[in-house]
Amino acid sequence: MIAMNDVTLTYASGKGVFNLSFQVSQGEVTGYLGPNGAGKTTTIRALLGFMKPDSGSCFIDGLDCIRQADVIQHRLGYIPGEISFFDHMNGDEFLDFMQAMRGVGNNSRQKQLLDRFDLDPRGRIRKFSKGMKQKLGIVTAFMHDPAVLVLDEPTAGLDPLMQSRFVSLVLEERERGKTILMSSHSFEEVERTCDNALIIRDGRIIAKSDIQTLKSKQRKGYRIKPEDPDQAGTMLQSAGYEVNHLNADTLEVYITGRQVDQLIKVLARLTILDIDVKTQSLEDVFMQFYGREQ
Repeated sequence: MIAMNDVTLTYASGKGVFNLSFQVSQGEVTGYLGPNGAGKTTTIRALLGFMKPDSGSCFIDGLDCIRQADVIQHRLGYIPGEISFFDHMNGDEFLDFMQAMRGVGNNSRQKQLLDRFDLDPRGRIRKFSKGMKQKLGIVTAFMHDPAVLVLDEPTAGLDPLMQSRFVSLVLEERERGKTILMSSHSFEEVERTCDNALIIRDGRIIAKSDIQTLKSKQRKGYRIKPEDPDQAGTMLQSAGYEVNHLNADTLEVYITGRQVDQLIKVLARLTILDIDVKTQSLEDVFMQFYGREQ
């Protein structure tokens, strides 16, 4: 449904995206992760036909993103990273305008989305808060029930309650077979909603993985306070563990799930005063990828 094939798009500064290739299959939700300036928005602009790649090709639902950009933009559900509206219009006027442009006669879905996000669209858009404008963008993207959605930081400016409602909406759309590419800084959001993740750094994709594989790479961190830290550190290192000395009294060891039994056997030979366990977040796993490429 969404495909980028060896796409390079550069700016005069030399920044851009380089040799990007990925696919988002029908019914999949893919998270697009990376720091500011990594190339997420540039990728999305190429997919929308706003910018022409120097080389390579990209397609949405079989349509060429440059040659058939007008058709794609008509069908697609899209939330830009920096939302701008016709500020002189009222919110409800803008929604009606967008529905008419798309040839949508029934506004029942629009009303459902407005209720879901507690948005009263009446009033001048220029007077809307950032959160209200973000809600208006979400309603605009989803109200014509598109088969494919491209979402650039869709929850920016939303409070935690509205973020949760957005996550629920994406999960419902996934169940309905929608195809979604979603850039995000929220690792929890991606973990809850996405089937796959792409990680981009300096314009290049450095990792592709399904979420379950990323989760399998999560490690548990054990913060151990032994009676004799020196003895414990020596024994753990002899057993093959990388030991971090957090302070004079506390050691830290990270393991995968299959190493638990072995760790317990080592700890059973020691006098342990305290132990705390922390599972890596998806963000921690991402930082492993990100740090590995630096």
